[in-house]
Amino acid sequence: MNERDPRGLAGAWTRFQRHAGAAPSADLAGHVERYWVAHWRYDRPYRQLVVPYPNVHLIFSRSGVTVTGPTAGHQVRVLEGSGGVLGVIFRPGSFRPFLGAPVRSIRDRVIDADVIFGTDLPVLAEPPQLSDVPRVEDLLRARLPGPDPQVRAAIAAVDTVTADPTITTVELLADRLGVGVRRLQRLFAEHVGLSPKRVIRRYRLREVTERMAAGIPINWAALAADLGFADQAHLVRDFTGIFGESPARYQQRYPVGGSRRVEGQTGVAADAMPTASPTVT
Repeated sequence: MNERDPRGLAGAWTRFQRHAGAAPSADLAGHVERYWVAHWRYDRPYRQLVVPYPNVHLIFSRSGVTVTGPTAGHQVRVLEGSGGVLGVIFRPGSFRPFLGAPVRSIRDRVIDADVIFGTDLPVLAEPPQLSDVPRVEDLLRARLPGPDPQVRAAIAAVDTVTADPTITTVELLADRLGVGVRRLQRLFAEHVGLSPKRVIRRYRLREVTERMAAGIPINWAALAADLGFADQAHLVRDFTGIFGESPARYQQRYPVGGSRRVEGQTGVAADAMPTASPTVT
């Protein structure tokens, strides 16, 4: 097993990175979940674990402006020197009208933002700051799509998964929404970019990291049953597949005894902006 970088353990990332977030204006809240900025300073390269939720991100950085599609599992980004990014986190299910194509077409992809938003992208501060958000919102307003019942349905489906921890299977979600499983799968492929099964698993595994962050002792067999896994081995396998580390290894990223969770989302965060080890998309 590789030696652990101490900068990624026990909450040590807070000495090297700073994060902040902001809510969208009311007219954009139907599509935008939040904005986030991250600044970092490293004297030697740091391998940043990225474990995202099923969001699309619009990211402004020194190297350009990109759109990051939903990803199926963990990735690694290398941070070095000093830098920063500003990201727009779109609500899961909301990005298809901007893209003009099924969201599954950008799954696991990073593309230049001008392909989607045009070439008149705003030039932000270096590094970007939350004070740049109004200029980004002007860009989004100029391209804001009209109402779409399928977008509303996709957003509502993911919101239902997020809010209700008892939804552990696609069948339960389909029953809750009053739709067929096949129709739900098509809706997610078109508007979310990931399967409903994967989205459900991702949000249920959030229960694991929240307990880690709080320092709560975990009965793994009982938790596996609560989250809809066949047994503890299945939970560990799914967790490792998405997070890139076993639960025991990943838990080392949190301070001993737990600490208050710092909410945010992928872009800069392994589970959003976590107390474990944040990530940069």
